[in-house]
Amino acid sequence: MHRSKISSRLPSLRATPWLAAALALALLWALGATYLIVFHDEVLAGFVARQAALRDAYEAQLAELRDRLDRDRRDQAGTETGLADRVAAALARQAELERRTASLAEVARQTAPDPVATGALARRPGIGSAPVDDELDLRSGDGAEPARALPRRSALDVETGLIRLEARLEGLQAAQGARLAGLAARAGDEIRRLRGLILRTGLDPGRFDAPEAGVGGPLVPLDSRVLDGAGFEASLALARRALADGERLRRTTAGLPLGRPIRGEAIVSSPFGSRLDPFTRGLALHTGLDLKAEYGEPARATAPGRVIAAEAAGGYGNMVEIDHGHGLTTRFGHLARIAVYPGQRVAAGDTVGSVGSTGRSTGAHLHYETRIDGVPVDPQRFLAAGATRAQHDAD
Repeated sequence: MHRSKISSRLPSLRATPWLAAALALALLWALGATYLIVFHDEVLAGFVARQAALRDAYEAQLAELRDRLDRDRRDQAGTETGLADRVAAALARQAELERRTASLAEVARQTAPDPVATGALARRPGIGSAPVDDELDLRSGDGAEPARALPRRSALDVETGLIRLEARLEGLQAAQGARLAGLAARAGDEIRRLRGLILRTGLDPGRFDAPEAGVGGPLVPLDSRVLDGAGFEASLALARRALADGERLRRTTAGLPLGRPIRGEAIVSSPFGSRLDPFTRGLALHTGLDLKAEYGEPARATAPGRVIAAEAAGGYGNMVEIDHGHGLTTRFGHLARIAVYPGQRVAAGDTVGSVGSTGRSTGAHLHYETRIDGVPVDPQRFLAAGATRAQHDAD
């Protein structure tokens, strides 16, 4: 009896927790519904405010990103424009340096023009006529603006190649300055050498100068540092002037009687100046050199000129006189035979007659004279200067 009562209560005890949970949920739902009914407007307003804040923050981030992209685009455009300007300037400078190289090659045309001698950029295959660095080939095939090729490469690559090109151009400009200075210095050395050669003959180099009218000023030696700096055209003009002066002096010395009147070494049997006359045995002036030579040996012109006398001339015997210009004349006496005629043009080394013993002579030899403005001077000075020139030419 008692056990049956207990078993009848068990279902009701088991259902009690579920009922409590259901009542709690119902209570919570009621409270929530009551809160929403009472505070509906406040909840909605807070939700809308949070959504607006999220939207504003998102739009601000988008605006910042857009500004950053715009700045990046402007910076990139500015970088490309700056690089394009630098490339254009470098290519223009390169063209100018190539023009200068051609000018230097023209000035130094007697030497083999090579990159070392004239300061030229080595040309690379596949680039055309422009010696642009392989890593900075920024020009299109039709010679359009170099900026067109910039977007195809990174700014870093272009900048690196441009730096290399600019460095090569700097080196080329320095080499051209050194080359120009070297040309001027060598021209100056040649001028001094040739003027010294003329002085050795006893002549004043000013005799052969043709000064310009209305010019003057102190003599200031050409400084290579001036040639290395600005004013390439002015420096090139100075170098050309020095080279022209050197060429003029070379032509002048080529017209001086510096050659040998007979082949081989000239053995002097009687020098220029005072001596005992071979006939009177008294003191007399010997106006030339007596050179030992075999009878019939050719007597040769010692410089180009024009024959002004070819005749028997008293004590000279058969005599030839040649006018070399600038007041210089040479005479060949005691000739056995005369091989030229008055008015004839002769070159250095041409035969003017054959050695003999005509006139006032004791035996076969050549009497050779050099005269300046009609006054006899020692031919040995001219022969010594000629030997110096021959040695220089051989070296």
